[in-house]
Amino acid sequence: MSDAAGDRSGYCYRHPDRPSFVLCQRCGRTICGECQTPAPVGVICPECMREQRASAPKTKPAVLTRVRSAAGRGAPVVTYSLIGVTVAVFLLQLIPGLAITDRLLYAGVYSIPENFEPWRMLTSVFVHSTALIFHVLLNMYTLWIFGQLLEGLLGRWRFLALYVIAGLGGSVGVLWLSDPLTGVVGASGAIFGLMGAFLVIQRRLGGNTTQLFVLLGINLVIGFVPGWNIAWQAHLGGLVVGALVGLIFVETRKRNQQGLQVGLLIALVAVLVVLSLRFFLFPLY
Repeated sequence: MSDAAGDRSGYCYRHPDRPSFVLCQRCGRTICGECQTPAPVGVICPECMREQRASAPKTKPAVLTRVRSAAGRGAPVVTYSLIGVTVAVFLLQLIPGLAITDRLLYAGVYSIPENFEPWRMLTSVFVHSTALIFHVLLNMYTLWIFGQLLEGLLGRWRFLALYVIAGLGGSVGVLWLSDPLTGVVGASGAIFGLMGAFLVIQRRLGGNTTQLFVLLGINLVIGFVPGWNIAWQAHLGGLVVGALVGLIFVETRKRNQQGLQVGLLIALVAVLVVLSLRFFLFPLY
């Protein structure tokens, strides 16, 4: 942990105790969620915001500008958007005749050449069991908790990339470890990915991870309880892939490593795409 203690590039310049991977788009300094002000592209720090206001033409009342900036500052909009989309899809699932669940769920059979529907590996993240409302409620509550933590830490686009890639990883786990005729639904794979990434980042930055280990252990064990019909394969796949994404983020958090970070994420996605072609590489017959 000595490297993390000596390198302050991953910590907010105004709050040295707060880790963050988000950089000011104007000066390049690291800023936490509280210090971020949305800009046309990315976010900027308080000092650059003051300079921008001082040099900008006074075409709008200063009070209105400050109110709008305060409303957008630090809000986990990606987290809220993911929750909103998931809840909207769940409500559509309840409408008879639309067959939303059947159209969006994933099973290994949808990855065979004769029945190839690869988009289901991602759409399944947004559908949940309609027989048990606690399924969607628990997943959204967990997303709300970890989403706020990670979106402020990583930034909106990194957080969205983590959620999507982990969701894909969960479906890849189902493809390789589950019966191809068994359909799965739910955001659990993506959410386990958030927990895996948070665990890696916390440990790398020297944070306490004991409670998170306990939470992960309980949830993994629950997935193996007979009769509960929980797709532990998605949990495991999402957890492993999320941890890898978290490792990439924390090891490439310096400003001069952004290109390497994007390249490693693309490479990881490429590996997942190759793994998703299982039945093209190893036919069932």
